[in-house]
Amino acid sequence: MEFSTKSIHTGYHKDKATGALGVPIYQVSTFDQEKLGKHKEYEYARSSNPTRKALEHSIALLENGTHAFAFSSGMAAISSTFCLFGTGDHIVVCEDVYGGTYRVLTKLFSKFGIEASFVDTTDTSNIANEIKSNTKAIYLETPSNPLLKITDLRKAFAVAKEHNLISIVDNTFMTPYLQRPLDLGADIVLHSATKFLGGHSDLIAGVAVTRNDTIAKRLGFVQNAFGAILGPQDCYLLIRGLKTLKIRMDYYEQSALTIALYLSSQESVKKVYYPGLNTHVGRDIHSEQAQGNGAVVSFELYDADSVERFVKKIKLAAFAVSLGGVESILSYPFTMSHASMPEIYRRKLGISDTLLRLSVGLESTQDLIADLEQALKN
Repeated sequence: MEFSTKSIHTGYHKDKATGALGVPIYQVSTFDQEKLGKHKEYEYARSSNPTRKALEHSIALLENGTHAFAFSSGMAAISSTFCLFGTGDHIVVCEDVYGGTYRVLTKLFSKFGIEASFVDTTDTSNIANEIKSNTKAIYLETPSNPLLKITDLRKAFAVAKEHNLISIVDNTFMTPYLQRPLDLGADIVLHSATKFLGGHSDLIAGVAVTRNDTIAKRLGFVQNAFGAILGPQDCYLLIRGLKTLKIRMDYYEQSALTIALYLSSQESVKKVYYPGLNTHVGRDIHSEQAQGNGAVVSFELYDADSVERFVKKIKLAAFAVSLGGVESILSYPFTMSHASMPEIYRRKLGISDTLLRLSVGLESTQDLIADLEQALKN
């Protein structure tokens, strides 16, 4: 079954009780029990809810997983996954990871004795060289945020399997439509479902997906015990967003490539980062493990003053945190998504005060280019 069909015909696309073409919102906290010691499928909504179950089934289906878990935010999904590890454990992490992930590892889980090493995973030998006797997992983003660096997932997973490590991939930028890390050998796939999966800038959500029964049992325990679950209203909205994921991503990608090529031709633009460009480092690897290039284009101007002028003049793209909405969103990683990293570390990675990140939306491509053109003029 093709992706677009699966995203609609999930097995939960019709309400069995009424025939309604949609999953009902079960806005309840608890469920009536049949008798002492016996309940139906649902007991308490933190543990399970019919709307959440339908969403989790749909996400697992699209990622080619067997188990999915919906959380109250992307960071709740990431943090709950890190709860699989304990004092004395060590995790190898891609160095240009999302700032919130960097923050939770260095400021929170470090207090519980979990150690993280941040390395350049575009060279997978760096992963192998960083593995220690207490290493338990590797954590990757590809393309990474915000410089869209490419990690060879097959090679990275081979290293993980050789050392009996859990491999975790944040697949937010690609979505299961364009990249399915579980098929390549990943153990856990994560999403900030706030972004492309929801797609309308109207919810906060996160998901974790696996096809490993043992890991699923542990994730399910954490989800129930820690309790950072996604509520039924947001589950409903996320189910709605999934139905149009393919058609949105197709348009985004076509528009993003056109915009990346335009920006590359501008003298006032120093550098453009987009996996669809022939000049993008790691493009061949990316094309072998993904079915598209996504909607995020990052680019550098020549100085901070030019950035300030550009941001003031841009009209169509919202200047905001986040990405993946139907509207284009321009962000400034230096003080937004990666502000939690020390400045010296940001600059070392290339996340400078001249870098901008554009999440291309559903506006007319030519209108967006015209807006970029007027904003680039001094």
